[in-house]
Amino acid sequence: MAEQHSNILLLRKLGIDTHTENMIFVRADSQVCRSEGFTASTRVTIHFGTRSIVATLIVITSRLLSEGEASLSENAFESLQVQEGDRVTVEHLRPIVSFRDVRAKMFDKKFNAQALQGIIADITNGYYSHIEIAAFVTACSGDNLALDEVIYLTKAMIDSGSRLSWHKPMIIDKHCVGGLPGNRTTPIIVPIIAAAGLTIPKTSSRAITSPAGTADVVETMTPVNLTLAQIRHVIRKEGGCMVWGGAVKLSPADDLIIYVEKALDVDSAGQMIASVLSKKAAAGSTHTIIDIPVGDTAKVRSKEEAFLLEYYFRAVGLSIGLEVEVLITDGSQPVGRGIGPVLEAKDVLSVLRNEPEAPADLKERSLKLAGLMLETAGVTDKGKGLAHARQLLVSGAALDKFYKICEAQGGFHEPVTAALSHDVLAGEQGTITRIDNRKLAKVAKLAGAPKSPGAGLHFKAPLGTRVQKGQPLFTIYSESEGELAYALNYLHNTNHVLKIDPKR
Repeated sequence: MAEQHSNILLLRKLGIDTHTENMIFVRADSQVCRSEGFTASTRVTIHFGTRSIVATLIVITSRLLSEGEASLSENAFESLQVQEGDRVTVEHLRPIVSFRDVRAKMFDKKFNAQALQGIIADITNGYYSHIEIAAFVTACSGDNLALDEVIYLTKAMIDSGSRLSWHKPMIIDKHCVGGLPGNRTTPIIVPIIAAAGLTIPKTSSRAITSPAGTADVVETMTPVNLTLAQIRHVIRKEGGCMVWGGAVKLSPADDLIIYVEKALDVDSAGQMIASVLSKKAAAGSTHTIIDIPVGDTAKVRSKEEAFLLEYYFRAVGLSIGLEVEVLITDGSQPVGRGIGPVLEAKDVLSVLRNEPEAPADLKERSLKLAGLMLETAGVTDKGKGLAHARQLLVSGAALDKFYKICEAQGGFHEPVTAALSHDVLAGEQGTITRIDNRKLAKVAKLAGAPKSPGAGLHFKAPLGTRVQKGQPLFTIYSESEGELAYALNYLHNTNHVLKIDPKR
């Protein structure tokens, strides 16, 4: 039993998972609550030896805990590196000075470099609760960040974590801004570029508001949670990797921000640019290609918006010593056929294996980006990159390199779709004239993607397809009857996921 009249508590494990949020659970009638004046949702600092974390206090009114005991969320146990039976000290959290700059931004005062360095440092150190991070995300959303603020934010994110260095003059990378279901070019491009003899340390994010992020897709085929030492080993051996950036703390504040953005279903332009370029710089890249799909239901809705993003990407890249090329592409419909981690992985493998039925749009989009990267790196002359990329794919060199990268990361395994499926049929005959990317993505998410890797949908009706009544438009895959029912109920209550013109 911990001493009475003190703020020292004995830890007991209750097995409570709060994901990334640190929480401490204490009895309402405990001495520490009475003496320190702690109430529910108080932010506190927990000390164990020389280590400490910040957590949100949750009050227990039952006898789940004894007097003098406390429990931590699973993430907090791991972060503080403590075990059941250890004693911790609980104190009031010092005021978070940087949050005053977030409040000022809410009233239209611009961030300066010092303000954003302080905010990102405090987020990285765990001083901000998810509510406070949400306030920061909201204050930056829309067009609320000017160019200089985006530059300050990018530099602060780079400074917040680890940095890789490859001691080579050319380290090339690529990124798509997202918003287009199935646009999974990275696992095709990385082995093409590595097979060409270049170095491409590709770190990717998990899904924010989409049914699958690149890391989610690659994880269905090979491990992506590699350490910095493991990444260096894979790069030295094969020249390329496909890993989750969050596992190696490259721009770690960004991963905390992304988690909150996902809950809010918000992905603001300024934070997205800072997120992308900070991770490219932290991964040691010198050159990067940015793919911006444009369509009326994509993330970027107009060419004008794309041109503004292009300017910001180039300007921010220049400020951090990163050369940026931008490719504006068609975002009117999904790329490939799969939407969801496993279904997109199957498309990737089909392209790499040169299967006759491989989705041509995914193949050509990947080759176009890879060709531009080869030209940017000086491997080929201008105008010849596409042909060289195609040769590396068709010859099997890219597939061989893909398998070698997977083996170096921990082994390759075939992705497997979810067990349950349901065909969605055309209600009339006609021609597909419009596709709502956002609604299709929502169907895949309601079916369980990306949490259930095998869930999602297999799309069969691209623009211009002539369909007959009763013909399958897409197949939904799910791991559970409940999630399949959610997806079907949404389809029943929404309109114009696909538009069929009966006169064409």
